[in-house]
Amino acid sequence: MRKLSKTVSMSAVALLLTGMSASAIESRYKAASTKSVTEVWTKIGDFCGIANWHPAVEKCELSSDGKERTLSLKGGGTIVEDLVNWKDKGHSYTYMIKSGPLPVADYVSTLKVEPHGKGSVIVWSGHYKAKGAPSAKAKEAIDGVYKGGADALAL
Repeated sequence: MRKLSKTVSMSAVALLLTGMSASAIESRYKAASTKSVTEVWTKIGDFCGIANWHPAVEKCELSSDGKERTLSLKGGGTIVEDLVNWKDKGHSYTYMIKSGPLPVADYVSTLKVEPHGKGSVIVWSGHYKAKGAPSAKAKEAIDGVYKGGADALAL
């Protein structure tokens, strides 16, 4: 009997450890644009420029070190995000949400632009866990953020 409980305990530990990544939700959205990578990156490449192109963002304030942005949302709400990784030559950056009204936790996302034919493609992807809402609602919220922003950039 004791051996069985050790097996169950080890299985439970393994489930907990793997469950952290297994419970992560992923979102990904792509939008093709006739604009060049350089043209699109000019907009995306300004970490606080999101207020100029994302339809849900009213205002962005950047910290003095340029690594934290505070987004004021249209209709109310504030999101605070930290820059995690920046690749100017790769035309991408990765950021994480520190706080905000979205129903997510452990959110990390990458926004990038790549060449595509004579134009470019905007790729926004991320992973996170649902917080305070069912997984489907959290995914719906993030998918909407990605679609709204990438589609606006593609125009």
